[in-house]
Amino acid sequence: MGRGLGAILSAEPKGSINSATDAGADKLVGSILEVDISDIRPNPDQPRTFFDETALNELAASIKSLGIIQPVTLRKDGEKFIIISGERRYRASKIAGLKSVPAYVRLVNDQELLEMALVENIQREDLDAIEIALTYQRLLDEIGLTQEDLSRRVGKERSTITNAVRLLRLNPEIQGAIRSGEISAGHGRAILGLNEEADREELFRKIVDEKLNVRQSEMLAAKMKAPAKAKAPRELPNHLRRLQKSLADNLEMNVEIKSSGKGKKGKIILDFDSEEQLENILKILG
Repeated sequence: MGRGLGAILSAEPKGSINSATDAGADKLVGSILEVDISDIRPNPDQPRTFFDETALNELAASIKSLGIIQPVTLRKDGEKFIIISGERRYRASKIAGLKSVPAYVRLVNDQELLEMALVENIQREDLDAIEIALTYQRLLDEIGLTQEDLSRRVGKERSTITNAVRLLRLNPEIQGAIRSGEISAGHGRAILGLNEEADREELFRKIVDEKLNVRQSEMLAAKMKAPAKAKAPRELPNHLRRLQKSLADNLEMNVEIKSSGKGKKGKIILDFDSEEQLENILKILG
């Protein structure tokens, strides 16, 4: 996903670029870099102090299988890096045995430079839908733009931005399938129409296995989401209702008559509570 830090910095010593005004800063800002885990430090001011071990191990297993979908964000601190966001991904990557992680690097006073780099990045034609969504999200989170501001800056409808960012709610496997072209962003939006993760996973598998197009996927999502409609019981004609009551009175038990509606076909259901009651029914019928 990212390029090595050395390839970005070229001949520049990696400790020499700390501010947006330093030479080579433009190569750093807005790029995804592979940063050695040994060079990364957690933020000492991080308000979150508890990380669930089970959840971390599950994320580590996912990272081993699929890699890191969303890079961490780091701030340059001399020759090291401080985590701005993504400490959970950083911790899980260490558990997974990774030597480096993909990262966005922020510099001191680099906001304007970063914004320009990100907006320019969105204009590229070779971006996949997830990379576009990640770029939009960074502009919203790190630059502090509203969706209306972002819409004006990049020349896109607000609904386009909203729909793009929603794709980041998909699990890493489905995001990966969009990035690889296995499914489209339209398929991803159809999957997002379902609230339960198990349902999303089921729809994703059907899309891939049955090669469903977007319209077919939307229809299937709607069908999966709609609650099963219970069939309303068919109303009995008056003469059958009278017969049902008469049988129930004579047999002293619950009797149900089900009819096709025209009275030509149907069935009678007798509820008995004991063998004695069953024997009584058989005697009457015999």
